[in-house]
Amino acid sequence: MILAAGRGERMRPLTDVTPKPLLPVGGHPLIVWLLRSLAAAGFERVVINVAHLGEQIEAELGSGAAYGVEICWSRELPALETAGGIARALPWFDGNPFVVVNGDLWTDYDFAALRRRGLPHGRLAHLVLVDNPQHHLQGDFGLEPDVSSLSGSSVSEQAQPRLTFSGIGCYHPDLFAEVATSRPVPLGPLLRTAMRAGAVSGEHFRGRWHDIGTPQRMLQLDAQLRTLGVENGY
Repeated sequence: MILAAGRGERMRPLTDVTPKPLLPVGGHPLIVWLLRSLAAAGFERVVINVAHLGEQIEAELGSGAAYGVEICWSRELPALETAGGIARALPWFDGNPFVVVNGDLWTDYDFAALRRRGLPHGRLAHLVLVDNPQHHLQGDFGLEPDVSSLSGSSVSEQAQPRLTFSGIGCYHPDLFAEVATSRPVPLGPLLRTAMRAGAVSGEHFRGRWHDIGTPQRMLQLDAQLRTLGVENGY
């Protein structure tokens, strides 16, 4: 699932006329980079939730055939925030664990490895954490070894050093079992409750990851990608 329903307030005035996932970097809209990465990783169906200017995203991507995937559209009015939007999309996942990625990031993360590994046994969520960027030096969560489990490190708010949640995760539908689909519900409280129960694993990704939160960061990434000559990399 790609989360694409946000308003993109920090990107205004750009997002007054263009939804954030369609903003271009390196010659392609942000969401196209993600779709192609997911297709290359072997994902065949991608759910995309839309709200603000969602009709533009649907018109741009269509059925997904041009990118090697089938797109299922989850339309929200109003936007339901992260947990609410995921809960509304649960019927598409047929009770199976699923990967979710924010539609406003660029990364070279190995989605194929996450697909093969899946959700560790007994966990409700697996989070991909990254080094803290300059705009979020305080971080979100930390990783600590879990000697009682084969699923690697556990995620907690107390563990040090603190890292930043990348917006990439794998989830079990049970995490959202009690979430209403008629009103906005944030993801953070659900994750923190699951962490306290020892039900969240994680990994530290050290590759390239960019959160496109401001016009300046978008322009910086665009310049980097064009310098590297990857705009035609697909």
